[in-house]
Amino acid sequence: MELTPAMQEFILHWGEMGSRWGVNRSVAQVHALLHLSPDPLHAEEITEALGIARSNVSTAVRELESWGLIRVSRQLGDRRDHFTSERDLFEVVRLVVEGRRTREFLPTLRAVEAARALADGDGKTPKEVIARMRETHEMMEMFDTWYAQVAKLPRGTQMNLLKLGARIAKLLPKSG
Repeated sequence: MELTPAMQEFILHWGEMGSRWGVNRSVAQVHALLHLSPDPLHAEEITEALGIARSNVSTAVRELESWGLIRVSRQLGDRRDHFTSERDLFEVVRLVVEGRRTREFLPTLRAVEAARALADGDGKTPKEVIARMRETHEMMEMFDTWYAQVAKLPRGTQMNLLKLGARIAKLLPKSG
């Protein structure tokens, strides 16, 4: 696959953003390439297009598969696996958000909850600290409950909420 300067820029930026979000740069670049590619690519094509080691491609593909961001397919007469990015951008965002929630937010929520419970019963933690822990836990729970409720809404409703944006405030009672 011949990469144009615009494609190279997209892939490089995607890789840079991935590294800022805690994703290996090569993984993010492989995802960007597959996202842009009109056809499925096999590992050798990915290696050649990005100029990265075959082992990095294999690692990247496994990680992207674990997130559900790419699919593997086979082509008649070719024994190699071919990879395609999830084409539905709404689904890509949903998978990333849900993956980060599962891997990062929920363990942190449980850790804060456990620390708060420990502080509640230890008789040593200052009341102000316990109050701050409780406030942190309650806010995190509120965000997680909100996310879980929105995630259960039909996709069309979620899209309408996204399009509505901050204008939703007009439907809510005024608050100070």
